[in-house]
Amino acid sequence: MLRVSATTTSTDIDLQAINGDADSAALGIEYGAQLMKFAESVATRDVQSLRDSRQRLLETAGPAVLVDAAGVAANFQRMVRIADSIGIPVDDMSSELGRQIRADLSLEEFASAQNTLEPSGA
Repeated sequence: MLRVSATTTSTDIDLQAINGDADSAALGIEYGAQLMKFAESVATRDVQSLRDSRQRLLETAGPAVLVDAAGVAANFQRMVRIADSIGIPVDDMSSELGRQIRADLSLEEFASAQNTLEPSGA
């Protein structure tokens, strides 16, 4: 979604932000590095990291951005749980776009990839 949104708005981004690269997160996205750290903290459920990243985001971007970021994070959590509970299938993993994004981000290197991704070259 980020890639399509950036293309639509002619915004330069670097998807390596998804892999935790703060410089990549800052490219084209206001408060990108702070938002990335906040999102990582939410995803990992690290309480101290969440406190720290929330405070940094508040100090850097202000309360409106913090509230929006928390709302987006909560919405993604909700959507994933609903999709999982009712059995919505994952997108077509064999599409060219999907293969390209997985390659660009080296997603097949994650241990969980063996359970969710088709083998390379398939």
